[in-house]
Amino acid sequence: MSAYDSLLRRRSLSKVGPTAPSHLELLRFVDAAGTVADHSSLHPWRFISLRGEQRDRLGEAFAEADGGDVVKYISKARRAPLLIAAVVSTRPSSKIADWEQEAVAAGVTHNLSLLLDEAGWGVMWRTGHLTRTEPVRRMHRLAPNEQLLGWLYVGDAPGGPRELRRKRVNPSDHLSEL
Repeated sequence: MSAYDSLLRRRSLSKVGPTAPSHLELLRFVDAAGTVADHSSLHPWRFISLRGEQRDRLGEAFAEADGGDVVKYISKARRAPLLIAAVVSTRPSSKIADWEQEAVAAGVTHNLSLLLDEAGWGVMWRTGHLTRTEPVRRMHRLAPNEQLLGWLYVGDAPGGPRELRRKRVNPSDHLSEL
């Protein structure tokens, strides 16, 4: 399948099955995802995989940050068997601004989601108002130069081949000439 065809059939899946790619499979995908354009090759990103009870710790951090029901937030963190936390790790640079480093990290994360989707996994990139709260930062053991970009929720893609259900954009509305 071409990259063009993969992009046209990609869609976020909010409900996934109980199986997820192994750590070794993920390493292969991260290797390819990391080929995104990266000025000065700073590699200002990393991923953290959460499985099993590690997802409960995330739910507890959500509840602490929001003052909400722990059971509710653990349930939300268990929507997929694998959560991949996307982290931007800005590096000191006189040439590459922090915003550009965050763009690189977002690009690598999007590449990873596309690769997982193309391999047949269900994927959804989730964020929200709790993403950059102190309890969630602490739970992920982020360094002072790091911020979360959200989590890829990954699991079996339910059903057979996916139909294109996403409304396409009118490219003329988003491309102009000077």
